[in-house]
Amino acid sequence: MSVIADAPTKRGSRFSTTRSRRSALQGWAYAAPTAIFVLVLFVIPLLLVFQMSGSNWPLLSGNQGVNFPSNYQKAVTNRFFVDSIVFTLKYTVLATVLLIGLGLGLALLVQESSRWKGFLRTAFLIPSALGLASASLLFYVLYSPFAGPFAELMKSWGFTFLGTPNGALFSTVFLIVWRFAGFYMLLILVGLQGIPDEVYEAARIDGASRRQTFTWVTLPLLKPTLALATVLCVTGSLLAFEQFYILTKGGPDNSTITVVQLIYNVAFQGQNDLGIAAAISVIVLVALVIINIAQIRSFRRAPEES
Repeated sequence: MSVIADAPTKRGSRFSTTRSRRSALQGWAYAAPTAIFVLVLFVIPLLLVFQMSGSNWPLLSGNQGVNFPSNYQKAVTNRFFVDSIVFTLKYTVLATVLLIGLGLGLALLVQESSRWKGFLRTAFLIPSALGLASASLLFYVLYSPFAGPFAELMKSWGFTFLGTPNGALFSTVFLIVWRFAGFYMLLILVGLQGIPDEVYEAARIDGASRRQTFTWVTLPLLKPTLALATVLCVTGSLLAFEQFYILTKGGPDNSTITVVQLIYNVAFQGQNDLGIAAAISVIVLVALVIINIAQIRSFRRAPEES
């Protein structure tokens, strides 16, 4: 009797083991394409960059041997290194403040149910569907003192959008705000819609004004979304390249060279040295990791301190 009773139990355990193995294989099969994608397009290039940063690697000659300390010394002593960092930080602060502020304002504007809600959301989001390179080319024509729609006006005023360092900076920031404000509006709008209506009703019952409700209810509950938006905006701004390469080429007088554009110039123009460019890339990567960790920790610590 015991042998007969144990037989179904053994068959059941064997079936469950086979089923768990099959589920594990299915999980690996689903994860394999993503793992291969990350390995080929991220891990391997990252390891190659680290190798190049410590090697003597001219653009047209390939690896010429180890050159570890020299590449980093030449990277930090490059005459545009400090200036590019200062300009990139200035651009990042300006773009982040404007994008997060405008994105929050637009999200609050289109959050309320009205007849024009759908139209406004679509209108604000349309520029986000345009590629950054295409948008930069569009604004390059708009800013042109020869073929742009404001050419005659600029000639009469003696003004050029891209002719001065401040003009080039603010003109590029205007492009970025036009291009990405709708994206951050949508991101923050999702966070706003995740706040329960009961919280606002409780605030109204307690007699809170709209400003008090926004300050003490909306902003604290929206903090995770604002943290995500800030991290994305800061990271994207620190890695700015296309807009400045198309609009200003680093000018006027090398005043709008970003860190990524400096990497491009060192690698493919002038020095043609992939080793030094890779060393600058590693420095930028380490700085990005530190900045992102500091941002995440600051946002996590803020609710506990409040």
